[in-house]
Amino acid sequence: MPADDDESEWRQRAQKYIKFGTVTDKNVDQLRKLNLAIFPVRYNDKFYSDLAAAPTQAYTHLAYFNDILVGAICCRIEPQEHPAFKLYIMTIGVLAPYRRLGIGTQLLQQVLHACALEPNLQELYLHVQTSNQDAIDFYKRFGFTTGEVVKDYYKRIEPPDAILLHRVAPFPVLSKEEQPARY
Repeated sequence: MPADDDESEWRQRAQKYIKFGTVTDKNVDQLRKLNLAIFPVRYNDKFYSDLAAAPTQAYTHLAYFNDILVGAICCRIEPQEHPAFKLYIMTIGVLAPYRRLGIGTQLLQQVLHACALEPNLQELYLHVQTSNQDAIDFYKRFGFTTGEVVKDYYKRIEPPDAILLHRVAPFPVLSKEEQPARY
């Protein structure tokens, strides 16, 4: 990894290799393998079949570096009193060698942009393991606030507690120049 002084230039040069796409029946198994490599939690078959069959892909994005799947953000819509809904970030992750290139930031920005275009969205939220201060700080940079600690939220990982993070409208709209390259 380059020295801190060179990190911005290195990140900028890497941007031309980063592209984004959606989950389909053809690439959902790649997403499964990616999540197995990134997360200490295994997701069931229904998690992946629901993502591939989702009527809208505005809230789930795949990140590619030089045509290799290296990251993803997966969200689910939670209906509230019609027509309102909430959005839950189920997963967001980037393979370790591709971190610090801004991929996670771009994934989250795409979801926030999609949220800004939806007037019926009340809230965007997620759970983060209480020991993951880097993730908590990451979300706070995007206007998320911390909520309650949920005891024993996670099974089979330590610590098992999670903190609830959430953000309510307004959400930022990306300009055309800020929108990432897509497949």
